[in-house]
Amino acid sequence: MSRLHQSRIADFQEVLGEPTVALAKLRDLCFSGIPFDGGLRCLCWKILLNYLPLEKALWSPLLKKQRDLYSQFLKEMIIQPGIAKANLGVSREDVTLEDHPLNPNPDSRWNTYFKDNEVLLQIDKDVRRLYPDMAFFQRPTDYPCLLILDPQNEFETLRKRVEQTTLKSQTVARNRSGVTNVSSPLKTTPNTLNEYEVLPNGCEAHWEVVERILFIYAKLNPGIAYVQGMNEIVGPLYYTFATDPNSEWKEHAEADTFFCFTNLMAEIRDNFIKSLDDSQCGITYKMEKVYSTLKEKDVELYLKLQEQNIKPQFFAFRWLTLLLSQEFLLPDVIRIWDSLFADDKRFDFLLLVCCAMLTLIRDQLLEGDFTLNMRLLQDYPISDVHLILKKAKELQDSK
Repeated sequence: MSRLHQSRIADFQEVLGEPTVALAKLRDLCFSGIPFDGGLRCLCWKILLNYLPLEKALWSPLLKKQRDLYSQFLKEMIIQPGIAKANLGVSREDVTLEDHPLNPNPDSRWNTYFKDNEVLLQIDKDVRRLYPDMAFFQRPTDYPCLLILDPQNEFETLRKRVEQTTLKSQTVARNRSGVTNVSSPLKTTPNTLNEYEVLPNGCEAHWEVVERILFIYAKLNPGIAYVQGMNEIVGPLYYTFATDPNSEWKEHAEADTFFCFTNLMAEIRDNFIKSLDDSQCGITYKMEKVYSTLKEKDVELYLKLQEQNIKPQFFAFRWLTLLLSQEFLLPDVIRIWDSLFADDKRFDFLLLVCCAMLTLIRDQLLEGDFTLNMRLLQDYPISDVHLILKKAKELQDSK
């Protein structure tokens, strides 16, 4: 370990060792990248995403409260409906019209159950191909959810619901136009939907944990539910927390990821709501902001893209909506997120990162035709994220 790296770790430990964390100091440190050592990144992300308060004395009671609350969500939204489904037919004389599966009432609990199945199928389809270039999400977790996997429990789990449902996949293709239309070569996926196999009873893979997090989020947020692409946001969060070297934190990766994901989605959810696209908080406004920033910083490149009719929707939609999670390998995405989460105007900085990505390939773009430039933008050629972040910081400082 280099002396510089040791010095950075010591700086983090000093800030995090205070009874009240100095947020401005922590942001400054995190912006330049957070060391993985000692679980520093996991802890910093939880503070930056407003999951942990700045007063350290509040951490233990808050974590216990939130993790207990998540267990309650599991009981109410997975276990209890699963028990009701498993019991159907056991005592047929007790089944009334109101709780019969064929009840046409849209407010009946069975109608809700079948609608939930549609959402679950879409989530299942997406999480089974999350980061296919890595083995991590296919591996068993060291801390399977005992509430779900307890052999004494006779209820329908999410795993069983997916296996038993007969809904056709084409009925659940609810997505945001453009999110997955152009897939990055880094994210190439096999043709079948069974990329990640189900593990034996008593084990569960990391992708199944992610599936459960997204299902609970969809249940608690019916206005947005689940939209394709959310899996790409929760993936890096869960990976970071589930690989924490501190086993005490790692054991609770599922609950902690859920609440951090919920907080992050509260900031970016408008990107996923189509009806808000053209509002000031919608994705169209943000894409246009990338181009207006580019015009301010590099008018020649801006005019070239305009001349070729290369609209920001063709590439910036995915960059902005998915926080660049499909443009780079996972370790590089995580490094970019260190800077995004640390910036107090984090998604203004994301616009600058996108602008930096354009200016760093300006020579190729100025020389290329429409087809070549579209290929460059949809399969971004620079893999050195440190270079990109440095350029984005230069753009920020030049304002």
